[in-house]
This record gives sequence, structure tokens and C-alpha cells, in this order.
Amino acid sequence: MSRIGKKPIAVPDDVTVSIQNRTIEVQGKLGKLHYQWRPEVSVSFDPNKRLITVEQVSETRRARAMYGLTRALIQNMVIGVSQGYERRLEIQGIGYIAAVIKNELHLRVGFANEVRLPIPPDLTVTCPDQQHIVIRGIDKQKVGEFAAEVRAVRPPEPYQGKGIRYDREVVRLKERKGAGK
Repeated sequence: MSRIGKKPIAVPDDVTVSIQNRTIEVQGKLGKLHYQWRPEVSVSFDPNKRLITVEQVSETRRARAMYGLTRALIQNMVIGVSQGYERRLEIQGIGYIAAVIKNELHLRVGFANEVRLPIPPDLTVTCPDQQHIVIRGIDKQKVGEFAAEVRAVRPPEPYQGKGIRYDREVVRLKERKGAGK
């Protein structure tokens, strides 16, 4: 049995929760998210205690797998609509820059042409300076996925460390070929 699934989810006062037909809708000051859970689990909301609980319907392998996952996804929704999620990226390399122009993220990272990535409509992307990118949104999965797409354009290389990396990511650098002689 999942230890994560056993914990109830505390709902802040400024967040409203509604459950209908295996669908939970969470609404807060930053927006609204909904999720339709699998039939192997059941979700209930106690408005007096402001707690969401997830329970297994059966003891199958699939039910055990979905139990903790459903609870974690709902927890992420509650945090997302009340606080939001943020992912920071850092660009390292001479001449490597980033800029947001209209609804596109423009990256100059050592290719012949500028890389242009369309920004999803439910995310906000800003560049405080040319070497940093900040991605914000209420859906943790979409924020992380777009950050991974941006990083995949030019991941940090292992010899000089040039490329796009997550903020505070440690890149282990290799020695050059003839350094041991």
C-alpha cells in the first residue's frame, strides 16, 4: 500500500474543490485545473476539514499503482492553483542568448540559425536577462515539459559546460584527452 496515497491533501481556504463523475476540479487565485481519475481509486472531499482523501477500490496491482499517483497529481493541482510552479534555466556560453518576442522564445545557442520555440498559451516565459529563462504556470507537468524542451535544444556539453541547463544544475566536466600526460 502506498504511503503517499494514505496522506490526506490539505486544501487552502482560497481554493475551491468540486467532484463530479470521477472528475475533480480545483480552482484558485491563479486558475482552474481538472483531472479525471481512474476507476481503480476513489476520491472524496470533506468541506468541513478541507481535506481531500484518495482510497483504493480494489487490491489489484493497477489499483496500487494508481493510488499514490492520483494523490500526487491532485496535490500538484492544489499547489499549482494556489502558488504556481516555476522553473529557471540558465544559458552558458559566449554569444549564447535568449529573448521572448511575442509568443515565441528565441534562442541563439551556437547554431547557424536562431531557434524559435512557440510558448504554450497557459505558460508565461520571461527572460530577466539574456542568460536566464523563467517559466511559470499552474500545471507542474506542462512547466517541466516545456523546460525540458528548451534544455533539449542545446544540453550542456561535458567538456566546457556550454549549453542550456537548469538553475543550480551541476554539470560534471570531463578532462580533455591529453590532460593526464
